[in-house]
Amino acid sequence: MKNPAPIPGTVYLVGAGPGDPDLLTLRAARLLMRAKVVVHDGLVDPAVLAMAPRGARFVSVAKQRSRHTMKQSDINALLVREARQGHDVVRLKGGDPFVFGRGGEEMEACEAAGVPVEVVPGVSAALGAAAAARIPLTHRENASIVSFVAGQCKGLSDQNWAGLAGVGRTLVIYMGVATSEAIAEKLIADGLAPTMPLAVVENAARPDMRVLRGPLAGLGDLVAREKVKSPALIIIGEVAARGETMELAKMARAAGETVL
Repeated sequence: MKNPAPIPGTVYLVGAGPGDPDLLTLRAARLLMRAKVVVHDGLVDPAVLAMAPRGARFVSVAKQRSRHTMKQSDINALLVREARQGHDVVRLKGGDPFVFGRGGEEMEACEAAGVPVEVVPGVSAALGAAAAARIPLTHRENASIVSFVAGQCKGLSDQNWAGLAGVGRTLVIYMGVATSEAIAEKLIADGLAPTMPLAVVENAARPDMRVLRGPLAGLGDLVAREKVKSPALIIIGEVAARGETMELAKMARAAGETVL
């Protein structure tokens, strides 16, 4: 008689948050600390990966602009294959797996293959970056609507972003570093004021985090001048000017000046 097929393991689609391990959910931390197979994105902070036990097997499926180590279809197949071999798989994704993380595609692939799958939400990059930069995405005086868009995708110039940013609104752009100049031109052409405040949050919630601010018209120059690299998020709207006072006060204290 042939040996029976192993009972499929479970694929856990786990949100790794914006970077700081302290921002993991308890469920995510517990799964990671007992994981045997970890399939992770390239932007997951090493400090988060270090929570896995010694002997865990890591598989990187890092993606970079125009250069993927593994196609999405291959990632889906990898998760299914590992689970069918009886392995529980922790699929670590930066931020939240269902916010620009292709978690929906991976969940559907597992379900179609009859593989158990569980989604563990994480602090999204937008929420984590805004909190770390002390920028409220909504504020009674500035914004009651928040929109999330991807700045790195096919047909960017053809997408209709009209009404997503402006007075009373906040626009959060994921993966917009490489196309920052085109993004600014697109929004201004759609009627957004060139002076609209924005903030670029690089390496949110990490020790080397930077918060760069300026007007919308200068977005491309800001990114180029400061050599901004991913992971970085762009927040556009009047709320982006908030939190700046705290930063200036911190700089003044460091310089030994009196803060009123």
